[in-house]
Amino acid sequence: MSQPPPSSVHPTTGVVVTGAGSGIGRATCFAVAEAGRPVAAWDINGDGAEETAARCRDDYGVEAIACSVDVRDAASIAAATDATTQALPTIGGVVHAAGVAGPMPLDFLDEESWDAVLDVNLRGEAFVVRALLPALKAANPGSAVVGIASVEAIIGNGMVPAYCSSKSGVLGLTRSMAHRLGVDGIRCNAVCPGAVDTPMLAPLLAVPQARDNIEKRVPLGRVADPMEIATVVRFLLSDDARYVSGAAIVVDGGMTAVL
Repeated sequence: MSQPPPSSVHPTTGVVVTGAGSGIGRATCFAVAEAGRPVAAWDINGDGAEETAARCRDDYGVEAIACSVDVRDAASIAAATDATTQALPTIGGVVHAAGVAGPMPLDFLDEESWDAVLDVNLRGEAFVVRALLPALKAANPGSAVVGIASVEAIIGNGMVPAYCSSKSGVLGLTRSMAHRLGVDGIRCNAVCPGAVDTPMLAPLLAVPQARDNIEKRVPLGRVADPMEIATVVRFLLSDDARYVSGAAIVVDGGMTAVL
């Protein structure tokens, strides 16, 4: 039987992470920096992105830049792409962790709030990847895209219809990109986190009864730390996952296994 080609477990090409100013995005920057990969921290909060990049440089000794980026805006994405491709020698990974919740049930939903969620969570990923596609192709072999979806791409939540729809869309986009970009050797996957201790979930977790209710639904009995999601993302970006594409990896402490 033929053997797969030798690989470096962690490529040294740079990784662009959206939503890098906090939460899963920030943890992902730290996780890939720990593996020695350069980082471009993109976030609409430029100060948060710069703090992440500075910690990557100081704590892990890698090249890291920060860009203030609104993933809803094509010009903003283009400017960040130009800055990133000039600063980092190669870009072999993209992680779309930028996301908003938009907690509004269907009977109160309006067009503006629907678009605000879909534009960041779903449309943003498509156009960020499109902008970085030439760099990803040039960095092959080993380029990879990871979208941060959610368990709410799989199960319904009546309070966040736009969020559920956007995250389900991330799974469809992932499969579509895996099909289209596979010919270029670019792998595309998604991660579906459960309850994670991030700024997005912080207001709910601050309510003791709400936190207790969430933890009771999780067989492991606790909420995840962002780094527990980030290390799975790092795996999907690495050559250890070189035959994984079009997949959605659930990281939820077993919650969806027992619903």
